[in-house]
Amino acid sequence: MLRGKNAQDQGLTVSQPDSPGSSVFDLPIQAGSPPFATSNDVLRDQPSTQTAGPSKHDFPPEEVSFLIISGGTGGNALCSAFQNACYVLPVSDDGGSSSEIIRVLGGPSVGDIRSRLIRLIPPAPPSSPLHAIKRLLAYRLPAHASETAARDEWRDIVEGRSILWKGIPIDRKETIRGALIVSVANCASERSRISCPFSNIGNYFLAAAQGFFRSLPSAIFLFSSITNSQRTVISLFSQIENPEADILPVIVTNHTVTIAAELVRVPSNTTVVELRPEILQEDGQRLVGQCEISHPMVPTTLSVSAPGEPDSPVDGIGEFISPRQNVMFESLSKGTHEPLPSPISRLYYINGYGMEIHPSPNAEFIANLALKDLLVYSCGSLWTSIMPCLALKGVAAGIARSPSLKAKVLLLNTENDRETDGYTAADYIRAISRTLNTSHSSYAYGLGGASTLYPVSAFITDLVYLKGTQVQVDVKQITSLGVRCREIEGGPRFDADSVALAMRRIWADVT
Repeated sequence: MLRGKNAQDQGLTVSQPDSPGSSVFDLPIQAGSPPFATSNDVLRDQPSTQTAGPSKHDFPPEEVSFLIISGGTGGNALCSAFQNACYVLPVSDDGGSSSEIIRVLGGPSVGDIRSRLIRLIPPAPPSSPLHAIKRLLAYRLPAHASETAARDEWRDIVEGRSILWKGIPIDRKETIRGALIVSVANCASERSRISCPFSNIGNYFLAAAQGFFRSLPSAIFLFSSITNSQRTVISLFSQIENPEADILPVIVTNHTVTIAAELVRVPSNTTVVELRPEILQEDGQRLVGQCEISHPMVPTTLSVSAPGEPDSPVDGIGEFISPRQNVMFESLSKGTHEPLPSPISRLYYINGYGMEIHPSPNAEFIANLALKDLLVYSCGSLWTSIMPCLALKGVAAGIARSPSLKAKVLLLNTENDRETDGYTAADYIRAISRTLNTSHSSYAYGLGGASTLYPVSAFITDLVYLKGTQVQVDVKQITSLGVRCREIEGGPRFDADSVALAMRRIWADVT
């Protein structure tokens, strides 16, 4: 059998016969660059994570700082619109490859974080070591491969024989491969007694690093150190004091994080989200896990368990573990989604016994709310990408009381999906406001310390939407909520050009 055939089929080429060595933080991105570079060399030769971006419109001024709340896919295409940004990402995805990694290795979901780290890798020529690393960590095993072919390719990757390793410096190769080897040994002895082929190499490496360090921030640092994904790596050589992290998991934990959605029946002639507490009618349903809420999976026939082998006795004890399913997954097309049986009333976190819990958000997330200039709720899945970052104690007060935030911007989706079927723009705004107002707060607010509700404008000041959006925008209604409406050209989806222009206009208006 020809090893690495699937990698070759994807057009991978190798211009260097051997894998060069390199020292920490000095990975050259140009073919033929010296393996050991001074700090000045790194800063001069290595482009910033934000160098590739809008060409039609200028960026907002460089001194403007952003805090972006988003999921992985929805916000990835917009990264180059922000020069100085900190990204807050959920850790509750339980679909596809993430499901299998959680089952075998445990820990929080890292899929969205890995996706954003890959997107922030600086541009590099195809012949460069950095491009080779990106190629490896972004690689997915073919979804329709046979079980034998998948195992063979996975074994070649772990043992270092795959063509995917070509051009990768030896120190980085052995760091990545070492994590894969240790975790393969762990999964063989704990939750799975076979060497499971995982579909995404980057997800598995990041999860393996988290398991080794028992720290998700440490795993992110290792990943970004190998790929030069974050400004913190470059700024170590500069005179900048207290460099800030680019990627923040919304919850710092070593345990699996599970979300659930509570559904309600909507009385007739009532908009989806404009519901008063006295007319809410629970329909007795709740959906557990991001996959069940957002994009149910279509299983195929590839099994990840040996025939007749019983489930591991630790599955489902203490944490929700997704059922055994094919790691070579395909999601239902969001363009042909099946609506939820009834609208979502709220999103919350649960423990392994199905009981509601109230985890604390990442302290760095709260701290950055008091430091950044602009808050952006990115486009993407409202209830499974944005809400997991908001339905946490202290977040509402951090946003509403921030001494630094000059604007709080919602990028409106251009179309609804399974989670928001039938929503108007006002429904999006009210859903966010209601989630923040009903989340558990550590502080009393209002006159005399009375507990009251923050106005919508405390959380959202600007709505940005594309001309021709399929989501209904009632400008008069939204303006009455204290939110400015900004229509911009573009489409059919947001891109870096249109978002950069919108941010520049908003900044000009608030300064």
